[in-house]
Amino acid sequence: MESVISGAIWSLVAAGGVIVIAGIGELLAERTGVINIGIEGIMAMGAVIGVLVVNRWVPNAWLGLLGAALVGLFLGILFALASVKIKANQLLVGLAFAFMGDGLSRHIGRPVAAMPIHDWFRPIRVPILGDIPVLGDGLFNHNVLVYLAYFALPVLAYVLISKTRHGLAIRATGQNPAAADASGVRVDQVRFIYTSLAGMLFAISGAYLTLALTRVWTDGVVSGRGWIAITLVFLSRLNPFYLVLGALLFGGATSVGYIVQIQNWGISSFVLGMLPYIVTMALLLISSPIRRRRRKAQAGLYPAALSLPYHRE
Repeated sequence: MESVISGAIWSLVAAGGVIVIAGIGELLAERTGVINIGIEGIMAMGAVIGVLVVNRWVPNAWLGLLGAALVGLFLGILFALASVKIKANQLLVGLAFAFMGDGLSRHIGRPVAAMPIHDWFRPIRVPILGDIPVLGDGLFNHNVLVYLAYFALPVLAYVLISKTRHGLAIRATGQNPAAADASGVRVDQVRFIYTSLAGMLFAISGAYLTLALTRVWTDGVVSGRGWIAITLVFLSRLNPFYLVLGALLFGGATSVGYIVQIQNWGISSFVLGMLPYIVTMALLLISSPIRRRRRKAQAGLYPAALSLPYHRE
């Protein structure tokens, strides 16, 4: 039983890491007033590019991650050109990227579909902490991307947004771009940079999925995780630490399926696969009336200019 619990904790943390990486990217973009609902497609592109690099060109997981990051950055720049420079509707552009990325990834991923990858990110056991009974293997025996997802990215995002002068410019750009512009902030430049950076983080989360978690590329491997990331960013009120808690909850729902399958309780795998998304939907339903009651108290928590293009007068 101890090994089952340890495995469930490991699964919880590993599954949540994908959401954290993608969610931090979306959080940074939304802080500047840009919403990108094309996460799913960009994650899929990152997932397949990582495998293509490792299996077809260079069998090195780090180079696979780099290739995915560069593709994500390129897609993020394209999204920024459309939504920030051309001022196209952000939601429509995001939908286009979601469908385009999903379809293109399925096409270019055919040669490596269901093939074992040649290199992946292996677990790194933390000395002493990894020897703690039950919790050691579950919490301190993960690959480097998991440690970055939980211990580096949220802290860096929080410090950048809340504790720096540049973070004030980011928040002002999302809240009142006209006032930010009048005070000397280059609104379009700030939005362009963080929208592009978000694209890179989306692709990295996709590559993490195939190069560390599933270790294989298959059609639909992202399985709605991009939409879950958007939902959890909304529920977190753009707070990176609340986002981590939401990602762990998602991972916990995933690990329940792991326990049920190990214990052979006879529950359909299709039902278990639905569980993380059912939990997320339940969170949305529960939070809705609470948000209505606290609308005045929560005024200003979300960028007022979110999804609105800025036209300089």
